[in-house]
Amino acid sequence: MTALASIRDLTATYRRDGNEATALKSVSLDIKAGERLAIIGESGSGKSTLALAIAGLLPASTKTEGKIDWFLPSTLGAKAPPSVLPDMSGRTEGGLVEHRPQKLFTRSSHPPRGGRDIGFVFQDPSASLDPVMPIGKQIAEVARTHLGLTWPQAYTQAKTLLERVRLPDPDSALRAFPHQLSGGQKQRVAIAAAIAAGPRLLIADEATSALDTIVQAEIVALIRRLVTEDGMTLLFISHDIALAAELAGRIAVFRHGQLVELGMTAQIVGAPAQPYTRALLDADIGLDTKPLLNRAGLHA
Repeated sequence: MTALASIRDLTATYRRDGNEATALKSVSLDIKAGERLAIIGESGSGKSTLALAIAGLLPASTKTEGKIDWFLPSTLGAKAPPSVLPDMSGRTEGGLVEHRPQKLFTRSSHPPRGGRDIGFVFQDPSASLDPVMPIGKQIAEVARTHLGLTWPQAYTQAKTLLERVRLPDPDSALRAFPHQLSGGQKQRVAIAAAIAAGPRLLIADEATSALDTIVQAEIVALIRRLVTEDGMTLLFISHDIALAAELAGRIAVFRHGQLVELGMTAQIVGAPAQPYTRALLDADIGLDTKPLLNRAGLHA
C-alpha cells in the first residue's frame, strides 16, 4: 500500500492559564491508503489528540512540532460548513476554543480539507450535530458545498446516504431534528454527513463508546461496510482493544502520548511485544471477541 499520510516527530502541547501538558511526544506513523488502522490506548494516552492533529482541529493555543506529509491529488472543494465540523477538540468552562490552520501540513498539493478529504465522526453525536437544523439539510449542506450540487440534488444525495446508513424511514428523517432521534440514529446521521463528500480518510474518534453494546456492534459493522464500499482509509480511535481487533488490519498502541507498539492486528493480539499491550489484552473481559479468546486458547 502507498502512504496517504506520513506523520513525523509530531509533538502536541496544550497550553492554558500558564500551564502546559504534552499530549503527544515525537510520534511518527504512516497511514496507508485504503487501510483500516486502529489507535488504541487508555484515556489520556493521546489518541484523540492525534486524530484532531491529523484533521487540523487542535485548539489555536496548542503548541505543535513535527510535520504531516499528505499524498493527495488536487481536488476542487471548499471548507466544510460549520454544522459539519463543529468545535469538538476541547470545550472549556470559558466556552468554545479558537482554531487556526495547522502548520503541520507539508509536501502536498493542498492541505486536506475537512469534509472533503477528511470525514470525522465524533464520540458524541448530540454535540456534533446542529440542534436547530433538520438533519437532511445538515447532510445536504456537505454535498452542496463540496460537490457543487444544487439543493434538490443535495437533498437527493442526503436521502441516499440515510438509506446507506440504514436509518428507518429516510423521508421522515430528512425533516427530523437531532433531538427526535435516538443516540444510535444520531450517530448514523453523523456518519452520513462525514462521508457525504466522498472523503479519502474517515476518522472515527470513540464513535461507539457512548452507545450500548448492541448498537455499538451495529455501528462498527456499518463503518466497516461503508469503508469497504467507498474505498476509504479508516482511522479508528478507541480504548477498546476488542473492537479494534474486529475492525482494523493494523493496530497502533499509545500510552502517555507515545506510540509504544505498532503492528498487524494478528501480531498485536496474538504476540504483543510490549508489557503495556499485554496489559490491555489481559484487561479485556469481552467473551464475544474471538481473536482474544483464541489468544488464550479458549473458544466461545
